[in-house]
Amino acid sequence: MPSEPRLDLNTSPTPSPLHSSTSSLLHLMQLVSPALPVGAYSYSEGLETLVQSSNLVDAESLQHWLVQELRYGAVQLEAAVMVRVYQAALASDPAPLSDWNQWLSAFRETEELRQQSWQMGRSLSRLLLELQPQAAERLHACGEPCNFAVAFAIAAHSWQIDCKTMLLGYLHSWATNLVNAGVRLIPLGQTAGQRLLLNLCAEIETTTTAILEMKEEDFGICSWGVAIASMNHETLYSRLFRS
Repeated sequence: MPSEPRLDLNTSPTPSPLHSSTSSLLHLMQLVSPALPVGAYSYSEGLETLVQSSNLVDAESLQHWLVQELRYGAVQLEAAVMVRVYQAALASDPAPLSDWNQWLSAFRETEELRQQSWQMGRSLSRLLLELQPQAAERLHACGEPCNFAVAFAIAAHSWQIDCKTMLLGYLHSWATNLVNAGVRLIPLGQTAGQRLLLNLCAEIETTTTAILEMKEEDFGICSWGVAIASMNHETLYSRLFRS
């Protein structure tokens, strides 16, 4: 039985004159910018619970938590699904998009985390339809509600961002959001937060390489700590974040 052709995920779609490597980089910067109106800043993904229970008390404990999430948590699996969504978009095959989108919805452990992904995905989809109308067919193929990771992959393809760069941007944006949450909650100084982000760079690169090599039979996570923190979050006496 002939093997399926392998797509080179480290290259972007054939660029047009308006889509040079420079413009792709600028598009990535826009996609991961805190100014992107998707509401990422309002979520802590359980960190608020962990800070209030004194499980996260300083930059060192927050860094350890984020490293474990990159290695074993849901963000790695989300990113692996993004590769499959990007691959389907690259092959002009909309059929798998709905399946992967439903799969991501089903694997979320708590209502808060699922609602976070749906709300951010809905915001990004709405924005992308305005800024990049040619993405409409792929977005509609995903069905409603669209998860954020799925919409992010479609945006990266539409803006001619190569797959590896997409993953680096997504993981770094995720880490930035949670470090900023830690800066506000623990609290940490701004310099400590920036140092923590720098310390995470090597782990983000290693995780990206692992995701690109990951096979579907290896999909799995170990994030029960996040699930418990998320489930307890809705009963906190006071909350700054939505998750």
